[in-house]
Amino acid sequence: MHLEVYGHGGDLVTASARYGVAADEIADFSANINPLGPPPGLLKVLQDALPEIVHYPDPGHRRLVSLLAERLQVEENAIVIGNGAAENMALALLAFRPERVGIVEPCFSEYRSLSQQLGAKVSSVFGTEERNFKASPDDVERLIQDSDLVFIGQPNNPNGVQYRLDELRRFAEAGERSGTYVVLDEAFIDFIPEEARQTLLPELSAYTHLVLVRSMTKFYAIPGLRLGYAVAHPDTAAAMRDKQVTWSVNMLALLAGEVCLNTGKEYEAQTIALIERQREFMRRELQRLGCQTWPGEANFLLVRLPEPWSAASMQAALGRRGVLVRSCAMYPGLGNRDIRLAVKGEAACVKLLRAWEQVLEEGAVK
Repeated sequence: MHLEVYGHGGDLVTASARYGVAADEIADFSANINPLGPPPGLLKVLQDALPEIVHYPDPGHRRLVSLLAERLQVEENAIVIGNGAAENMALALLAFRPERVGIVEPCFSEYRSLSQQLGAKVSSVFGTEERNFKASPDDVERLIQDSDLVFIGQPNNPNGVQYRLDELRRFAEAGERSGTYVVLDEAFIDFIPEEARQTLLPELSAYTHLVLVRSMTKFYAIPGLRLGYAVAHPDTAAAMRDKQVTWSVNMLALLAGEVCLNTGKEYEAQTIALIERQREFMRRELQRLGCQTWPGEANFLLVRLPEPWSAASMQAALGRRGVLVRSCAMYPGLGNRDIRLAVKGEAACVKLLRAWEQVLEEGAVK
């Protein structure tokens, strides 16, 4: 039985109970969070701000919106602040009320679950192994033509691969022709060097049916606070804000966002350099251990285990040694030997690889 009871990684409570390892002793490779931790000084700022929780947060999120607008070079009314990227996905579904939602699989499970919770019928196309689990542009364009709203990961989770800029333009233009909303999930794009990011953000004003969704919790290592945002045409953004529950984003999350955006370039550069270095190190070592990997660009790797190992058996064997990995066996389009590994710092990677080698030496597949 897989560990992902709630459909996601990072469930340390379930892992601790199942494997008998204290939660704070688990090396968590199942959640894709910046291994550097939160920006310097952030925890002190939040601690000092605790007395302010007697006040309501700003329902207009004005300081954070202003900082983001300056950073992204967009109008303030093009931004929607959300309680994590997932809330922005839900707001798009609530605002545009699609009867037919398209997804490109394998992909983040919330695309399907949120859509079905809100009553939409979900259709999908599949990425192929030969294309590193990207779908063909022809298939994606047909999906857009046949749907009212389409989710596309950019870079996609769990394979970490980007579509090219010309492909993204093709998808956005298909959305404009069909009246279909195209939601590009860019939750992990900040982990990619700026010059390598494939994003339509600078061209956003050309498309009224395009929504870019981003996360601040992953890059800035604050997933427990929940913070994300969407960027879209002002009318599109306004429609999403109109469906938002007042005060859904708490004041500590808003403050954290402001601090993160003022952190400076050094933390961001260190993060990107660390991810690139450790990702390639992990790829080499995993291939040495008989695994197949794919050339993802984000802070995680899609890995196929050698036979006879399954995702469930490797997850359990590593879990008993205090290492948590993400099974991808439940992802449509992937198989029962596929797992996802977050890219971590050197010490955590050493723990992973030592545990992995112990498991292989022991040799018993359970």
